[in-house]
Amino acid sequence: MERISQAFLNFVNSKYGIDTNIVLARTDEKFGDFSTNIAMQIAGRLGHNPRQVAEEIVANISDDLITDIQVAGPGFINITLSESGLIQFAESEPQRIYANQSVVIETNNPNPFKAMHVGHAFNAILADNVANLLEAGGANVFRVSYHGDVGLHVGKSMYSLLAYVDGDASKLDQIAENERNAFMSKMYATGSTAYKSDETAKLEIDELAKQSFTREDPLFAKVYDTCKDWSFEQIDRDVARLGNKPTERRFLESDAELRGVKIVKDNTPGVFIESDGAIVFEGSKYGAFDNAFVSKRGTGLYASRDLGLIQLKNEYYHPQKSYIVTAEEQRDYFKGVIVAAGLCMPDLKDVTVNISTGTVLLPSGKMSSRDGAVVDIALLFEQVSEAIKSRGGTSDDISIAAVLRYQFLQVRIGGDVVFDVDNASSVQGNSGPYLQYAHARARSIIAKVGSESVGELVDLQPDERSLLRKIGEYNEVVDRAVAELLPHYVCNYLYELSQGFNKFYEHNRVAGDERESVRLKLVMLYADTIKSGLGLLGIHAPDKM
Repeated sequence: MERISQAFLNFVNSKYGIDTNIVLARTDEKFGDFSTNIAMQIAGRLGHNPRQVAEEIVANISDDLITDIQVAGPGFINITLSESGLIQFAESEPQRIYANQSVVIETNNPNPFKAMHVGHAFNAILADNVANLLEAGGANVFRVSYHGDVGLHVGKSMYSLLAYVDGDASKLDQIAENERNAFMSKMYATGSTAYKSDETAKLEIDELAKQSFTREDPLFAKVYDTCKDWSFEQIDRDVARLGNKPTERRFLESDAELRGVKIVKDNTPGVFIESDGAIVFEGSKYGAFDNAFVSKRGTGLYASRDLGLIQLKNEYYHPQKSYIVTAEEQRDYFKGVIVAAGLCMPDLKDVTVNISTGTVLLPSGKMSSRDGAVVDIALLFEQVSEAIKSRGGTSDDISIAAVLRYQFLQVRIGGDVVFDVDNASSVQGNSGPYLQYAHARARSIIAKVGSESVGELVDLQPDERSLLRKIGEYNEVVDRAVAELLPHYVCNYLYELSQGFNKFYEHNRVAGDERESVRLKLVMLYADTIKSGLGLLGIHAPDKM
């Protein structure tokens, strides 16, 4: 496309002395392959009739990638590509717009001492796929994670855990590995309930939250260390089951605590103000909200730790960009943190970017369990596994990752996802398993005919040309997804491509046809494109199903 755009640009610049952007847009196939309104853009500046300008441009554009070029309507220019042009588009590579950039992205951030839930799964998948897109664009990507290992949520869990062990930490050894996730969820839920309903328990939990920073008591430290290890082992297993690539570094709030407090105090007054003993950032002046970064007791709060984390990431990776993917309700919070970080650390201004997600919903409303709590990830995995089994599938041919990733990624980031487990796990309709099946079906055709029979794409028939044209859109779609960091473009395209192939295959036999070698080449290009797109989404493309 760049070559054709340049041909238009060269003529417009030499003939009219105008340097402008040439936009080539895909058009309905009956009008050609691309269309541009460049004549209409510049006609006003020239004081000429747009159609006359278009006709003059058309008369002077010649390229062996183009077989036909026509003026339409008030001045649109429609372009039809040659077979060699279509082949070039189908075999081209995506642009590498992030080449030589160093990027850090948090691809999971659930807290230990309680189970991961569906929101964590959603954010982890989206973040991992944004990382995939950045890599496709040429960036040097560092996947990291960040977890709250101190604070109130730890105090709530430790309140229940210490009551459970009753002075003997070895009681934890009796809990089977496959029961630890549910056990930790129960401990946290019990502590949360006590914190809300029992003033004595609340005071004790507040004290235990403080102890999470020091862990001086031997029993506390033993229970804490054991359960933290359990949590991270489970988090790693769950994230891998989602199809995420491994992270290379795990950051903890305890790592960022002292750094964050120092940053805040070093910038008070100035960036921060003191208010009733606490240190506050007046985020309302910057479109966020006023937020305490350091408590009256002088301890760091979430926001100061996030400042410490920004500094840590810079020390380890010196990134040009650092991405954090979080739920939409945290958008204004991060807006304030990012502004404060830029004021405290001017060299890091505009490095950190917060990407806000929507919410996972069931067809009947917000995704929650029967008791109203958020669905934890074990229940989510169980539901998906049961849905796969009910269709006669196994995790070998239809993976949980394929079901969840495609369902979560096909909606534009920021929008809510309605998770219907039956539709998401179906091998029919717009789903991850359907695209896995589409790839396997194409590979079976290739295996049946034999790859040695593949030929060249010449003298294409209309249906063959249409399929090649659609395959050629892939890299344009990837370029757009990479530029905007929006994977839903890839999902939409892959589904359209698979539908287009089904239509082609319905009317065009491959094996045994006189055009077998040409059509086999098309099937191979199609299968490779489906595989590449699924890979970009983090979904395995099986050869058999």
